[in-house]
Amino acid sequence: MVQALQANELTLSDVEDRFNLRQNFGDPTFFQEWQDSLPELTPSEKQALDRIRTEFLYLNKYPMLEDLVKMVILSPLLSLAGFYRPPLRPVLEKRVDVAIQDGENTVYGRIDLLALLRQIWVVVIESKQAGFSLKDATAQTLFYMMANPKSEIPTFGLVTNGSHFIFIKLIQNNLPQYAFSSEFSLFRPENELYIVCRILKRLAELAIGRSA
Repeated sequence: MVQALQANELTLSDVEDRFNLRQNFGDPTFFQEWQDSLPELTPSEKQALDRIRTEFLYLNKYPMLEDLVKMVILSPLLSLAGFYRPPLRPVLEKRVDVAIQDGENTVYGRIDLLALLRQIWVVVIESKQAGFSLKDATAQTLFYMMANPKSEIPTFGLVTNGSHFIFIKLIQNNLPQYAFSSEFSLFRPENELYIVCRILKRLAELAIGRSA
């Protein structure tokens, strides 16, 4: 009998074991997309990101549920990065089902936001309420990324709880591998939303270039 599991019940070890997935530690070139050839920001974009950070830090003094994180941080950030403009198309709450290799289990869940480009997945975004550990969301996000039907090209993910951000790269080949970016935080002296936005812009550029 096939057993249905929820994605948010998986640990990172579960995802690695069930999908024969391994983290790439030793190759510094594996995930260069979050570091190389990042687009510059305009003064007006920096002003907007400063405002987003200021508003979040104020609201973060109070309880912030996931929907508020999306509204205050995620939505304006994605707008600035170009994810609401053609040819990209965001999809909310997309159900994903992945059959595990042993054939006895199906894991399912819902992606918070999935950006599509002619059915190519650009980036999977998983947001959580403020204060939620990113560690608890990386496994869920990797599971969603494994469901990309375009398995021959890299899939990128972003996990955020509003104050912290981590990017993920997944390559599905004979030995599926993933890697994390550095973790960015709004609690540091410099506004690290700048680099988060630049990385998102870069991922959008890469996806548009591949589809041209």
